[in-house]
Amino acid sequence: METQLKMVQNINARSPTLQTVLMVEKFIKDKSGEYKKTELFNNLPKKVMWQTFQVIMNYLESTVRIAIDKEGYLVYIWNPQLFDKYRNREDLAWNP
Repeated sequence: METQLKMVQNINARSPTLQTVLMVEKFIKDKSGEYKKTELFNNLPKKVMWQTFQVIMNYLESTVRIAIDKEGYLVYIWNPQLFDKYRNREDLAWNP
């Protein structure tokens, strides 16, 4: 709940475009485990404002697309095939 509240507050400050979110997500996916948060921000292919970047990071983390390991490196963890496998199981409840 607290993450969602932060997202709403940050979205009011800096709303990223879908294109920007996808660019950051793809960069993290391609460079998974190579960068910590600030390093990743500084190496993005296109410049993004820090506040906008924070909104994107909160979104990607809250939708279980990224995780941060114990050393602070960003790792891409989203697996659509695994998600679909479990979403379609009748013995598991899934409420979108």
